[in-house]
Amino acid sequence: SWNALPPSPRPPHSPSRRNQPRLYAIVDVEVCARAGKAPVEVARAYFSAGVRLVQLRAKTWESGAFLDLAHAVVTDANAAGATVVINDRADIAAISGAHGLHLGQDDLTPRDARTVVGPSSWLGLSTHTEAQWTAALDEPIAYIAIGPVFGTGTKATGYDAVGLATVRQAAAAAAAKGIPLVAIGGITLESAASVLASGASSVAVISDLLMGDPEGRAREFIQALR
Repeated sequence: SWNALPPSPRPPHSPSRRNQPRLYAIVDVEVCARAGKAPVEVARAYFSAGVRLVQLRAKTWESGAFLDLAHAVVTDANAAGATVVINDRADIAAISGAHGLHLGQDDLTPRDARTVVGPSSWLGLSTHTEAQWTAALDEPIAYIAIGPVFGTGTKATGYDAVGLATVRQAAAAAAAKGIPLVAIGGITLESAASVLASGASSVAVISDLLMGDPEGRAREFIQALR
């Protein structure tokens, strides 16, 4: 059972602010279900393709099922030398031995989350406005996320698309603090390079990675972002 599984050890080579991977693949269980793919197999396909930063998002799953998934993916990630970030759930991140936690504006504050996941966890925070990213840059985080960059049907954020001009503005503010910026929302294989060119350190992608074969699509993204 899930509660009999020990936490997976953290790899010593988790991404830092200096070497953050350009592709940040998000495995959203609901998007995977709509595509007819098992989340654990999608994550394995990404690791096989060379993806080294993966987020797990399971907003509607019960805790036990999410923890089972997290344990399995973290184990695979450690074998691949990759990093797993858990969306929203500080408890799942801590118990599974995941390497990071990603928070939204309505989740725990980064300072409170640190009491659960510890000082070494790779902690990220979603932002959508200048006021939010300005405040975020004073929090104990490893990166900020900005979005949605383009229109997206994956998640209702309640915010309009921010566009590349806002990515440039937020990236400049983050760079001044030495913090990487992750861009997310409606990013495709065709638009990903332009987002990096606007100053983002990484592009977070969900739906477009599931266009066809996940491993092959991830390889295409990695090649395009080199």
